[in-house]
Amino acid sequence: MNEQISLIPYPLSLKQEKGTFKTPKTFELLLSKVEYSKAKEYNGFSLENKEAYALVISTKKILVLSSAKQGKFYAEQTLKQLFLSYKEEIPCLTICDKPEYEWRGFLLDTSRSFYSVAFIKKMLDIMALHKFNVFHWHLTDDQGWRFEVPEYPKLVKVGSVRMDNTLPEEKYGVYDDRDPGKMFYAEKDIKDVINYAAKRCITIIPEVEFPGHVSALLASYPELGCTGGPYKVENRWGIFPDVLCLGNDKIFKLYDAAIGTLARLFPGPYIHIGGDECPHERWETCPKCKKRMKENHLSKSSELQSWGTSQIVKLVLKHNKIPIGWDEVLDNTDKIPVPAELTIQSWRGEEGGNTAVGLNHKVIMSPVTHVYLNLKNKKDVEEPGRLGSITCQKAYSFSPFTKKMKKAQRPLVMGGECCLWTEALPYSKSTEYLLFPRMCAVSESLWLPLEKKDFERFENCLDVHKKRLHDLNFGYYDGGLK
Repeated sequence: MNEQISLIPYPLSLKQEKGTFKTPKTFELLLSKVEYSKAKEYNGFSLENKEAYALVISTKKILVLSSAKQGKFYAEQTLKQLFLSYKEEIPCLTICDKPEYEWRGFLLDTSRSFYSVAFIKKMLDIMALHKFNVFHWHLTDDQGWRFEVPEYPKLVKVGSVRMDNTLPEEKYGVYDDRDPGKMFYAEKDIKDVINYAAKRCITIIPEVEFPGHVSALLASYPELGCTGGPYKVENRWGIFPDVLCLGNDKIFKLYDAAIGTLARLFPGPYIHIGGDECPHERWETCPKCKKRMKENHLSKSSELQSWGTSQIVKLVLKHNKIPIGWDEVLDNTDKIPVPAELTIQSWRGEEGGNTAVGLNHKVIMSPVTHVYLNLKNKKDVEEPGRLGSITCQKAYSFSPFTKKMKKAQRPLVMGGECCLWTEALPYSKSTEYLLFPRMCAVSESLWLPLEKKDFERFENCLDVHKKRLHDLNFGYYDGGLK
C-alpha cells in the first residue's frame, strides 16, 4: 500500500508511481536537474491557467510542464516540500495541479506592531511555500503611519512613533522594549520587499486607511481633524472618535499625494482604501462636515462616509489603480451608491460578500469567524492573541464561495485572505505561533475546490509538515486542531 504523501496545500490530482528519484544534496542542485517544458496541456489536464502545472517524478528524471512562470514556480514549491521531507529519495509521482481561487491572500498589520524587512521576507518565503499569491500590507492605522509621502514629511517624522506607556509623556518611543529608531519603511525598503515578493509570484497590495483609524495622520497634521486636536499616535487599541474631517478639502490633497506614492512604488493593480470601523460622532457637530452634508443633500452624518469613499475611489482610479475597501463601505449608501469600480473585502462575516456580489461587485472574503488568525487557537489556552478563538479545523472549513451565493455569482468571488492584526504582538515569534498551522489550513481552503478538501487527510499531512516548519525556523502552535 502506498504511503501518505504529505503536501500542503494538497494537489488537485496526485498519483504515486513505483520507485524513487535519488536527489542531490541541496535543493538548488535538485532544481538544476529539473527539466522544464512550456505546454498548454498534459494528458488531458489543461495548463492554460498560468498557475497550473504538471509535475512528473520518475526514477530517471523530474519534468515540470506549465504555460507560465507561476505554474513553474508552484511546481518548485511542491518539489521543495517533498525534498524537505524525503531528502535523499523522493517518491515517484505524477501531479496535476491548479488553484481554485485567483486571490489567495495574507494580511500583515505593520502599524500596530512594526516588523523588520527581514521578517516580512521570511513571511513571503513561507507564503510562497503554501502557494499564497497576495500580500496585503497594512501600512497605516491609529498606532502608526509606515511609509513616506515626500510632500507630507510629518507623516513619518511624527506619525511613525508613539508614546510608550512606561515613559514620561514628553518622551517618545514604542510600546515594547525595542529601540524605537526608524519605525517606517523607506522607499528603498519597500522596493526591496516588492522585488523579493515578485520573485515568489506574490503581488503586494498596500493599504492606506480612510476615513477612520487615522490617529497617526491627525497627530502629524491636526488641522485635518474636526476639532483641530490635540491628537496623538495611539498606544492603545480600539476605535477612536477622532477621524478625518470630510468637510475639509485639504484631506484629499494629502490622500492624492499618498495614493500617488503608493501607485508609483507598487506595481500591482490594487490599492486598499480601508473604510472600516469609522465613528461618525465628530461629523455631527463639525461645521465643515455639516456644510458638506447640506451641499450633498445628506440627512445623516453616517452618509458622509459614502460621499468620502466616492472621492477616494476617484483618486485611486486617477492613479490607474483598482480600489478595494472593507465591507463597511456598503453601509449608508442609499443616497450615494458604492462606486462600481470598488472591490469589497468582507470581514465582519459573510454578509458583506453576499451583498456585494448581489450588487455585481467583485469580492474578497476574510470573515473574522474563520480567518482572523490573531484570535487564539483555542478558548482554554494561555497564549498571545485577542479574545475569541478559531481552531485549525474552523480555518480549514473556510470557503470564499458562501452557501448564500448563487452559482452565476461565482466569477465575482476572487478568493480569500487570512489576516493577522498585531495588537499586543510586538515579537515575530508570537506571530508565527498564532499563524501556524492555521495559515496552512487556509492555504488549502483557497487552493482546492470544496469537493476535494479532506480535513482528515490534512491532519495526517500536518504531522509531516510541522517538521518542515521547524526545519525552516518557524514557530507553530502544537495543540489540538479541533
